[in-house]
Amino acid sequence: MTLALLFPGQGSQSVGMGASLADAFASARDVYAEIDDALGQKLSVLMREGPEDQLTLTENAQPALMAVSLAAARVLKVEFGVDVSRAAFVAGHSLGEYSALCAAGALTLADTARLLKLRGQAMQRAVPVGQGAMASLIGPKTDLALAEAAAAAGSEVGVCVVANDNNAGNIVISGDKAAVDRAIEKAKELGARAIPLNVSAPFHCPLMQPAADEMAEALADARLIAPVVPDVANVTARPETDPEVIRRLLVEQVTGRVRWRESMEWMAGEGGVTRFAEIGSGKVLTGMAKRIAPDAESVALNTPEDLEAFAKSL
Repeated sequence: MTLALLFPGQGSQSVGMGASLADAFASARDVYAEIDDALGQKLSVLMREGPEDQLTLTENAQPALMAVSLAAARVLKVEFGVDVSRAAFVAGHSLGEYSALCAAGALTLADTARLLKLRGQAMQRAVPVGQGAMASLIGPKTDLALAEAAAAAGSEVGVCVVANDNNAGNIVISGDKAAVDRAIEKAKELGARAIPLNVSAPFHCPLMQPAADEMAEALADARLIAPVVPDVANVTARPETDPEVIRRLLVEQVTGRVRWRESMEWMAGEGGVTRFAEIGSGKVLTGMAKRIAPDAESVALNTPEDLEAFAKSL
């Protein structure tokens, strides 16, 4: 069995997430306390009690999702003796790449929390609310070619690009609101369903360049070492271990496409991965894994019971 650990991105947050881990394990509570200290904020209380509109804010959702992922990874190691080094690869969706790198020892927990807080704030600052938009193109006819054609139509009136190539039948576009609206119309003409996303900014598009500049500055000062297992990077869809390459790719990731489908296909193909485990909140990546790599086993590790069963299965 060749294992890859997956770390979820924005959209997987929900009030109460990670609470069962904190209730069951001191090791999880320690992770939450360390992140609260790093941020000077009671993020753990917001995660447990809400309100949801505050948790959904990008600057809170990003470190909160990382917190649950890292708490689960810590519990796996401390309580069940399963270290991240048991995996052949780690990979994370957008902000999840920071979780993956932290779990693999490339970044400290405190630095990761601070970087994600800043990343969320910088992304929010980059484009005034209401000026940008994102939309999910879904349905059996939706593939990268269709999404590129829709984005090209949108580009006639503003910035519009493919932001997330999640899997066949689920591709996200991002850019200026007018351009995304135009792209939605084109996508419908081409036979896709298009759903505007309830997001606060147009992520993973050139409009995020001011945020990329802020992250370049912050990452330049961050201590980043080689991860204990390769990180399959969003930007290249290939495994990376060189700290300086990873640092550069994390900056490019702010404006660049999340090549998730290609990342998963590479892991299941050349990478030889036969089992994917999603660590943290929700089951979004598990669903994608089942569609992209149906021959591999895919599990979501959210609860103490999930973690115990997973550890026993290894």
